[in-house]
Amino acid sequence: MKRWLVSIACLFGSSVALAALPPPTPQQAEAAALARAKTAYAGTVANFQLCQSINAVAVKYKTAGTPDPAPCAAPPPFVPPPTAAVAPAPAAAPAKK
Repeated sequence: MKRWLVSIACLFGSSVALAALPPPTPQQAEAAALARAKTAYAGTVANFQLCQSINAVAVKYKTAGTPDPAPCAAPPPFVPPPTAAVAPAPAAAPAKK
């Protein structure tokens, strides 16, 4: 019973903490987009390397008369996502006296 109460309290506390987070700045959003793009590209490279290793093992154990494994398609070079030009903040109006 205590475990359920503690887990519910933690769940409630974490949801309150997440609700209080401010929205990301444009620079943070741009950095997050770049990180997502790099992660996706790393997955593509990992798939290519896996394909190469599978083909190497297949060639090693290939029997006579069987076709060669299909060649792997090399991933294109990494291209970062386009960055949105951040407009400078408008100048604050002078305070009236």
